[in-house]
Amino acid sequence: MTLKQQAENGVVTDLMAAAAAHEGLDPQWLRRQVAAGKVVIPCNNTRHLKHPRAVGQGTRTKVNANIGASSYRSDLDQELEKLAAAVAHGSDAVMDLSLGPDQGRIRRAIRQHSAVMMGTVPIYQTMQELAATHREISDMTIDDFLATVQQQAEEGVDFMTIHSGVTRRTMATLQRHARQLGVVSRGGAFMVAWLRQTGAESPLYAHFDEILDILATYDVTLSLGDGLRPGTTVDAGDGAQTDELLVMAELTQRAWCKGVQVIIEGPGHVPLDQVALQMQQQKRLCQEAPFYVLGPLVTDMAAGYDHIAGAIGGAVAAMHGANFLCYVTPAEHLRLPTKADVIQGVVAARIAAHAADLAKGLAPALERERAMARARRSLDWERQFQLALYPDQARAYRTESEIQNEAVCTMCGEYCAIKQLHEAL
Repeated sequence: MTLKQQAENGVVTDLMAAAAAHEGLDPQWLRRQVAAGKVVIPCNNTRHLKHPRAVGQGTRTKVNANIGASSYRSDLDQELEKLAAAVAHGSDAVMDLSLGPDQGRIRRAIRQHSAVMMGTVPIYQTMQELAATHREISDMTIDDFLATVQQQAEEGVDFMTIHSGVTRRTMATLQRHARQLGVVSRGGAFMVAWLRQTGAESPLYAHFDEILDILATYDVTLSLGDGLRPGTTVDAGDGAQTDELLVMAELTQRAWCKGVQVIIEGPGHVPLDQVALQMQQQKRLCQEAPFYVLGPLVTDMAAGYDHIAGAIGGAVAAMHGANFLCYVTPAEHLRLPTKADVIQGVVAARIAAHAADLAKGLAPALERERAMARARRSLDWERQFQLALYPDQARAYRTESEIQNEAVCTMCGEYCAIKQLHEAL
């Protein structure tokens, strides 16, 4: 049985108990959430996950880091360095988005070294294999795709992004509503091209049950990819995005019937005033299935600083229902991210996630804030460092101060408001 089926049968597994213990949650409560589809715990049943994490309603907002090589730059050691940096800075998951002929070796190495849940986008491998055998996009069959899903499931991938919502219907909606920037999802663009060239229904939709059978066998969590997500704020919330979400809602029910856990992937570019509405819409249509968003970026003007634009959107999104934030790095839209970019992306997303957890009233987040207030009130610098999301960075700034051994800092010095209040009282 899959994890969801065990939860439906009233069984609290070791995986559920471990994920609950990490957050101080009641294991029976978590089991009920998994059974209802409101929480997922991605973990392939062929491996033991060192740090299992629950994603969904009532749990801490989780962060994912996208890593992986490209056909222009492929270095396994660099990708493993990115993996280690992402996990060290608080990422709860990684996705390998590698392209190019070396993607299989890189994926397996990341899977071997990852202590956190790992996701992939199987269509990338299928695309690469078509190109390697000089086949056209239109030559892809469901057997090609199923072979990829089977291979990656056997390798131990925990969750997979599959673009089954790109169908003849949703593509027709896309064509009726002219966009400024058509399709920016690589997997989505591949499926749109396939649909246009063949005129047939998407095999990822037509053969969805066969995909589910493989996922259920290995207990791989399905992440329904938003292949028609808008790639610019001026296209946000259009008909194609909404129509694809309706298809995802249908597919979610079908997946649940087979015991497959489901995550819904969400938009990447959303103006700030639309973020709350889009989160609430997804939750309502997909019956509270966990929502996974890229950013979202609240402006397209932050090139070079997109991690900041993404953190702003991510905090608001998570406050209004998103459960899983995919980081955005400063290199977004510009180049393959480096290790330094990965760190900045994770840090920004992690701060956004904590801010949202505080806004939602999650007890651990609130208690940490209260503890920080007490530490600052007593000018307890060491305790402040311990409570900070990134203690080393906080300590480094303090260490650089010329008066680091005094109670105050170089900002206010003897005019420190807290010091003056202590003396006055």
